[in-house]
Amino acid sequence: MKSAGPGSGTLTIEVIRQSRDGFWLALGDEELCIRYADFPWFRDAPVHKLAHVEMPSPHHLYWPELDIDLAVESVRHPEKFPLVSRG
Repeated sequence: MKSAGPGSGTLTIEVIRQSRDGFWLALGDEELCIRYADFPWFRDAPVHKLAHVEMPSPHHLYWPELDIDLAVESVRHPEKFPLVSRG
């Protein structure tokens, strides 16, 4: 039996800093800013819950303790994904 060849590189993700306006993720060699103004459900989250972020697929971020899913593209370009409230 022959084993499969080497797979593609695995992206690592971690929270690298936080401020009163948001927090930054290191995604491989890219830094992404998650501003609380664009993603308000993170504003009151404890740091340890922000730091527990997973990447189930290359384009999907998940915070299991907060039950928040985001597309990586929505973090890169939040203006393309406006929050809409229906009342």
